[in-house]
Amino acid sequence: MVTEFAEIEVKPGMEAEFIAGVEKSKPAFLRSEGCHGVSLVRSVENPLKFVLHVQWESVDHHMVKFRAAPEFQEWRSNVGHTFAAPPNVWHGEKVA
Repeated sequence: MVTEFAEIEVKPGMEAEFIAGVEKSKPAFLRSEGCHGVSLVRSVENPLKFVLHVQWESVDHHMVKFRAAPEFQEWRSNVGHTFAAPPNVWHGEKVA
């Protein structure tokens, strides 16, 4: 199991729209092969910054299967217009 960390900064004034888009996209993530959960965290210090956490069976489930699936396009159409810059995405695994 790996966690996708997508660090996302949204355009000023689009915070509520971004959060709503993530909520709307949750079913798309959860029906994707290898997805085990999704959550969103917002920065207290900078309310334009968020981190999306998605639990995947493997990196390939995210980077290959999800990215090639219609669910990825659904996700991007729900939130992509709110991004101030492309997300910084990386994968981690629990070690302690």
